[in-house]
Amino acid sequence: MLDIKIQKTASPKKIPAKGEKLGFGHIFTDHMFIMNYTEGKGWHDPRIVPFGDITLSPAAMVLHYGQEMFEGLKAYRGENGEVYLFRPDMNAKRANNSNDRLCIPRIPEEDFVQAVKAVVAVDSDWVPSEEGTSLYIRPFVISTDAHLGVAPSKTYMFIIILSPSGAYYESGLAPVGIWIEDEYVRAVRGGMGFAKTGGNYAASLAAQVKAHDGGYSQALWLDGVERKYIEEVGSMNIAFKISGKVVTPMLNGSILPGITRDSILHLCREWGYEVEERRISVDELIAAAHSGALEEVFGTGTAAVVSPVGKLRYKDDVIEIGGGKIGELTQKLYDELTGIQWGKRPDPYGWRVKVC
Repeated sequence: MLDIKIQKTASPKKIPAKGEKLGFGHIFTDHMFIMNYTEGKGWHDPRIVPFGDITLSPAAMVLHYGQEMFEGLKAYRGENGEVYLFRPDMNAKRANNSNDRLCIPRIPEEDFVQAVKAVVAVDSDWVPSEEGTSLYIRPFVISTDAHLGVAPSKTYMFIIILSPSGAYYESGLAPVGIWIEDEYVRAVRGGMGFAKTGGNYAASLAAQVKAHDGGYSQALWLDGVERKYIEEVGSMNIAFKISGKVVTPMLNGSILPGITRDSILHLCREWGYEVEERRISVDELIAAAHSGALEEVFGTGTAAVVSPVGKLRYKDDVIEIGGGKIGELTQKLYDELTGIQWGKRPDPYGWRVKVC
């Protein structure tokens, strides 16, 4: 168990007032968690300190070789005022899967969860209570050796910062348009597609700009080898309801193993839906759309939870799904999962974890 030292800020910031527009990722709380790693010593000096800038050498390896990992999860304020996390143990496991691929030392899962709980508890007053709001939690590890040379770093920093965030959908749960990318690829099997690391997101920017320029919210990636199999959206996993079945791309090493994805598939199976995790080609998807078999499309992820898709574009083919309206299953999944997260519905799975 970590012995976390706590240094409270002498200059607390004004917490956003109820009803104040929060946006996403630009307001930060008063404190952050930091822990260092030194080769031969391991992880050490866990502490919560006032939020502020950190000092790095211009030669720090993270700046030159991108050896870094990050995670994303949320804290929610229940109707009773209590603060909850959602399946933080899964984030801890996924963090270490990313660490293994990036040659970053593992963080004991219990230490990861303890650190998240501790910093959220210190800044619990920052957890908003309005419908759809949350406290976004960003744990990350950066390599800090001041050395030019391609090799794993010998020193690291594990940091957790917090950001109160508004409802993802300011105008309601409106279906979005998705651009199926047919020029660029994001990841290949054997690469880092399954890891949460900055390089994967940098690789997605060119297609994301194309999608936005074309009037679409996000880009949907195809596999990097045959360029024909559906993989994931830029910030979400993707699922399809085809002829009553829930079909989603199987995890193959180039797709992020989403925690929301896992939760959604669990709910679908509990409700009696047949769930297929398999390869699905873009040609099969387009054919299903034209035949009427494609009933619903939705993305899953921490930020949006469940994001209904109302339109797909592939080359010159533009397809409207469900009349451009949210599907029945998509709405039910959103209501159930957010209900569990905010403590409004029973949690028979033990997913909700109390902080304070």
